[in-house]
Amino acid sequence: MTDSGKMFLWGVIAGIAAAAFIKTDTFRKGCAKVVSGGLQLKDDAKEYFETIKEDVEDAKAEQEANANS
Repeated sequence: MTDSGKMFLWGVIAGIAAAAFIKTDTFRKGCAKVVSGGLQLKDDAKEYFETIKEDVEDAKAEQEANANS
């Protein structure tokens, strides 16, 4: 068997193993946990940047008020 034939065979075996693994509950629960964590991270980042935006707006308004005084 040639090297390319062996590589193809290993690829087929890896594909079959991956397909079997994807169907397991462990994989599905793991994916759900990763997606949930990503969504939580997105929400936390959105909150954080909103707070920064508010602080910058407050500082700008304060600076403008001091400049007009």
